[in-house]
Amino acid sequence: MRRSFAFKVTLLALAWLVLAIACERVPAGTWWPAMFGALTVPGALLLTAALALYWLRRDWRVALLPAVALALCWPHVQRGLAMHWPDANTAGPGQNGAPGPDSFAEFLPAAAPGALRLLSANVRIFNVYAELRDPDFTSSKAFITWLAESPADVLCLQEFYNEPRGSRENGQVFRSAERLGRGSGRHAFVSTSLTNRIGAEFGLAIFSRFPIVRRGTIPFGKLSQNHAMWADLARPAGPEGTGRPRPDTVRVFNLHLQSMSLAEGDIVDASTTKAGLRDKAPGLLRRFRNGAVARARQTDTVLARVRRSPYPVLLAGDFNDLPYSYPYDQFAGALTNAWAATGLGLGATYHGRLPGLRIDQQFASPQWQVLGCRVHDEILWSDHFPVEALYQLAPK
Repeated sequence: MRRSFAFKVTLLALAWLVLAIACERVPAGTWWPAMFGALTVPGALLLTAALALYWLRRDWRVALLPAVALALCWPHVQRGLAMHWPDANTAGPGQNGAPGPDSFAEFLPAAAPGALRLLSANVRIFNVYAELRDPDFTSSKAFITWLAESPADVLCLQEFYNEPRGSRENGQVFRSAERLGRGSGRHAFVSTSLTNRIGAEFGLAIFSRFPIVRRGTIPFGKLSQNHAMWADLARPAGPEGTGRPRPDTVRVFNLHLQSMSLAEGDIVDASTTKAGLRDKAPGLLRRFRNGAVARARQTDTVLARVRRSPYPVLLAGDFNDLPYSYPYDQFAGALTNAWAATGLGLGATYHGRLPGLRIDQQFASPQWQVLGCRVHDEILWSDHFPVEALYQLAPK
């Protein structure tokens, strides 16, 4: 009787896993409850693993069912919990145990001739607002300096803030495009979604050590902070032995998908008290649904552009969504996620009261080999940790 019940539970768990994965492929605009089914994928995977261990002790033949299911779903396991141990050719630590904020010690393969290093970050407008700033703009200055000194070839920044001529109130602190562009030997492309009364610019930005030969903005309806941009970078041929014997052009996308505008306090209240659940849950559900619907549309818009690219693609940005979601699933179907391919652990990028969330991503088209990826969880000047990865074009 007990074995019969356990076998039925196993079949139900496998059915749950299949349905949960299928929910990832349903855009919220088609049927929004599917997004909740997709979020249960980690639970279904964990139960399947537990049942495989259970049946391994009881009947190895039945254990094959959950074991084979886990093997077939291994890419989904890696989405949420990457398991790639550093090899002997990797210098320095992985995601954690990182060097201090003033250091850029090597953490990726030590020998990577002709590779491209990309760093992406939601910089939270460099803490310019009164409720974010600290005395003498300490964190703002430190963040801009850290980015300027980064060895990355390309910077993709979201929630970017720039005062082209400085300002009476802030002085020269926020001339960030100048510092991260010409001041650090990079070409600049700022996609401005808003200019305020003092001439300050808000939006997205790409900074590249390679010339930007073409560029464009991808609005999601009316241009707002949530949009995408792209730039074609012309890389010259490198010296002999660098792995780049001839010039090439690559296309980089930088995107900021719709936020759900969920206050952490509301989530905590709704999950800890009955009164909080009653008062906060309806509003949270509405914002959660609206955000998911918008991100699904935005994903389809950007992915259509990616598929039309004549050049190898790198894509980075703030997805505002988890690895078990429609946006991630769609991009993962066409591109390789850098953390899932080479990282170790959760790779959490959200710096807030909700731990373990990886909502910032980097993806690469099939022409690229992902050599390594890390999360700069030692950088605490934003509510997002920067993500850095190293790529190399595969030989033709």
